[in-house]
Amino acid sequence: MANSYVNILDYKAEKQKSLRENEYLNLPDLQFFLWCQKNYRINKGVFNTIDNWFYTNGVVSIIHRRIYILAFLEFVKREDVDFKKRKYIRFGNGGLSKKLHQFMNEIMEQ
Repeated sequence: MANSYVNILDYKAEKQKSLRENEYLNLPDLQFFLWCQKNYRINKGVFNTIDNWFYTNGVVSIIHRRIYILAFLEFVKREDVDFKKRKYIRFGNGGLSKKLHQFMNEIMEQ
């Protein structure tokens, strides 16, 4: 599953100039959340937890954090066989933290 989502390091290296012009990454906070909610079916609490987790784990730059958020959400979406059937992505008790750690471990293995 390592190559099933955006490779963050390649994305950042290849898209440095276009990051400043990317319409989704540069949206105001609320609009970025609403875009993520629409495309990845997450609620505000899950979004805030993901954002905070990346921040406290060293991804301080908002642009870089948003790249990680989008890559993580794509990773979760592709692993969830029932994604299209649900109103929101579900993680279960402790599942979000586990999934974030799994995501980061796969990134580190690349």
